[in-house]
Amino acid sequence: MAGIYIHIPFCRKACHYCNFHFSVSQKLLPQMINAIAHEIILRHEYLKEKIETIYFGGGTPSLLQPDDINLLMDKMFSIFDVEPDAEITLEANPDDITAHKLLAWKSAGINRLSIGTQSFLEADLQWMNRAHNAQQAYESLKLAMQNGFTNISTDFIYGTPDLTNEQWLQNLETAQELNIPHLSCYALTVEPNTALKKMIDLQKKKDVDAEKQSIQFELLMQWAANKGYEHYEISNFAKPGFKSRHNSSYWQGKHYLGLGPSAHSFNGNTRQWNISNNALYIESINKNIVPFEKEELSSTQKINEYLMTALRTNEGIVLPHLELLSDKEITAGIIKDAQRFIRQHLLERKNDALILTSKGKLFADGIAAGLFR
Repeated sequence: MAGIYIHIPFCRKACHYCNFHFSVSQKLLPQMINAIAHEIILRHEYLKEKIETIYFGGGTPSLLQPDDINLLMDKMFSIFDVEPDAEITLEANPDDITAHKLLAWKSAGINRLSIGTQSFLEADLQWMNRAHNAQQAYESLKLAMQNGFTNISTDFIYGTPDLTNEQWLQNLETAQELNIPHLSCYALTVEPNTALKKMIDLQKKKDVDAEKQSIQFELLMQWAANKGYEHYEISNFAKPGFKSRHNSSYWQGKHYLGLGPSAHSFNGNTRQWNISNNALYIESINKNIVPFEKEELSSTQKINEYLMTALRTNEGIVLPHLELLSDKEITAGIIKDAQRFIRQHLLERKNDALILTSKGKLFADGIAAGLFR
């Protein structure tokens, strides 16, 4: 089984913290839809497996007109072997959500929404430079449920300079009261070359507090456990039956095709990524050329990627799978290196797997680096 990701590189407004590829000008949007539809044809041989997930990401895919989504869906279903029960997700901003659009998305085959709430607090949303307000954040989730969407995820950002622990827990409580079955929660990261980084450097905004972020992450884990959400990946929490199948496929090392500018693809042996330039992408696709760079993955890279992604999940590093990916000697070396993290109660060995403890989840990237070959 495999997945397809479609990158829609347009937004109404630039969030201060965002470092994804997008443009606030929608001038090229019509040409972009046609180009992505044509890339689907050009990439028809990339995936041999059946397609079990499709994900519209961005940018802001909810900017698309229903006809645009129908065009891309029809093209994918005509080119690829899509499973009848495929999970098909659309990322949506609260300010784009209307009853009309929700019904149109459902009619097009969208069966899962990922809504970029980020916060229910007005001050937080203004600080992030989000396009929506607190009322829209709340009403969009309510409206989606009322119009028949039950598989809904919402994104939250915690660890912003002025977010108190009480306010953070209230954000979570509000989502739970709305019966949202999936939460993706991210600590605010100050990325290079973002407006946020520049404003912090100029002392126009406060920097993040790593200790405060750790406390809010621990509060999140405790709250989720008490409310019946499974912490199945570092940043993701789901009620039973509502894990993201698409994102899980990344962590499980399944193959996927990325369509659109800046989108990444992976077939098990190579990784490739499309050019991050809208005009050049469209120009190349119109010449029947997919503009991408590619790298062949070494056996060491494959092992390290598995260590990094598997460690983030609640299944952990499955040792028999690691041995198939590498060999007995390498696996034994990783088990040996893991002992210091086990002694520090950051890792535990359970059922032939190395799994992060709650404390270890605070140091996931460092632990993975300590196991790399």
